[in-house]
Amino acid sequence: MDGLTDGISERGAGRTKGQERDVIFANALIALPDRMTSGRVRIEDGLIAEVTEADGVPSSTDAEVIDCAGDVLMPGMIELHTDNVEKHVLPRPGAHWPALPAAIAHDAQVASAGITTVFDAVAVGAYEKDTMRLAMLQDVCDALEEGTGHGLFKSEHIVHLRCEVGFGGLEPLLDPLIGKPRVGLVSIMDHTPGQRQFTDLATYRRYYTQKHGYSDEEMDQYIADRLEDQTRYSAKNRAYAVALAHKYGYAIASHDDATPDHVAEAVRDGMTIAEFPTTTDAAKASHESGLSVLMGAPNVVRGGSHSGNVAARELAENGHLDILSSDYAPAALIHAAFMLADQVAGMGLADAIAMVTCNPARAAGLNDRGEIAPGLRGDLVRVEDHEHHPLIRSVWRGGGRVA
Repeated sequence: MDGLTDGISERGAGRTKGQERDVIFANALIALPDRMTSGRVRIEDGLIAEVTEADGVPSSTDAEVIDCAGDVLMPGMIELHTDNVEKHVLPRPGAHWPALPAAIAHDAQVASAGITTVFDAVAVGAYEKDTMRLAMLQDVCDALEEGTGHGLFKSEHIVHLRCEVGFGGLEPLLDPLIGKPRVGLVSIMDHTPGQRQFTDLATYRRYYTQKHGYSDEEMDQYIADRLEDQTRYSAKNRAYAVALAHKYGYAIASHDDATPDHVAEAVRDGMTIAEFPTTTDAAKASHESGLSVLMGAPNVVRGGSHSGNVAARELAENGHLDILSSDYAPAALIHAAFMLADQVAGMGLADAIAMVTCNPARAAGLNDRGEIAPGLRGDLVRVEDHEHHPLIRSVWRGGGRVA
């Protein structure tokens, strides 16, 4: 993974346009990986140069000084799995937006949410008739590459290839994308009814009937088709995608594991991240097997899973939660982290912030960010810990303010 992440780091590092002076953040409550401490942080040439545990504003300095007035200063958040860009490409059914303007709008939303590194999850394979996901796949990847190349984005964008292994046409979709410069993560998905995300067929029927307006007869046929697809394609496609991910050194994530057998399969395939395990048993087995357990921040904010699966807060209380993902709601990431710190016994704010900063960075192999430490990227978020909701006051990437 080192070659890939070194390349990403080189492309993303450095001073943001418009930055002219070094910056000191003073009077901050600094989020370190293991504790909160009062002090100040100096940024030079886009990197963290010094972390000082001292109160007050320096009396004489050649840098711009920002008095944080006791606000939390945390690393820029790292999002490993969001399909939020799709909502901008298709803001309404049938209203297909041009990919680059959509990506720019998505970027502005995630940056304002304090996310300075975002893995944009794009679907490689889909089941629904007339889905736009397949049509937008290449356009979105091209737009992310173009926007990065021309410096149009506030946050750094990395492509997350979501491989639907039950989809018969996976290989020809995956081949042109794998190995591209912005790709950094591959996940293995199998949304066959009756297992993983939807072990309960009644819940599956209700979800897809509401989503697509299928009749009972159409739903019966849809389920039968998906079961046949799994038998024909899943094992072959899984092996193909996993082999390619290893070839290019990408981090690999399992998705919606429900049983210890699913987890054992993920471990066998060399995966490092367990996305959205659906049961307590699967999350526990993943965590104990060394996989980083990722759950949705909306699950925390809403108080449970919209699919009826295990609650993220329960996993946090049991010590089996490592990473939060905003999934479909960028603003949920900061909200969920502060909620867990408030509501889970024994979890401090530093522990909760680690779930959206250093933990996802390490799981994805990004060793140049995710912590406030000398030599790392100057990606920072100033947050007012308001009694009702954490308020993001400013966002900095590479030492330059972006929101």
